[in-house]
Amino acid sequence: MPATTAAKLPPINPYLTVKGADEAIALYQKAFGAKQKERMAAEDGKRVMHAALAINGGTVMLCDEFPEYGGPGAPSTEHPASVAVTIQYKRPTQVDQTYETAVAAGCKSVQQPQDMFWHARFAMLTDPFGHRWMLSAPLPKEKKKAPPKKKKKK
Repeated sequence: MPATTAAKLPPINPYLTVKGADEAIALYQKAFGAKQKERMAAEDGKRVMHAALAINGGTVMLCDEFPEYGGPGAPSTEHPASVAVTIQYKRPTQVDQTYETAVAAGCKSVQQPQDMFWHARFAMLTDPFGHRWMLSAPLPKEKKKAPPKKKKKK
């Protein structure tokens, strides 16, 4: 990982291995509004050795698979990754909007947006590269109703 990336990252960031990093970057730009911060081509000129994408204030890094260097194989839709990437939003409407945009961009729905018992708007998708994405936002706090006023007796 380039030193410029390491100096600016939060303490934990997902690093995805994909088969087809160019296509994955394009999809994440459409589906999640990703902005490419860095990109390093592999020596073969065909694959991506490293890329860093800004998504909703966080960073997701990725690369193509490199089996010749003993790297992990990329997940697939038949064998999805066991770890998911979560995008935490501030407003429930952002979950709905991102979900719709991601499905239109080529992601598959696992769970449509819905209000969950843990007080969050939540949805889950899989991308064509075998990665799961969870979208979440806190639900507005319910205002407590004041108890009814007692009528004074005359």
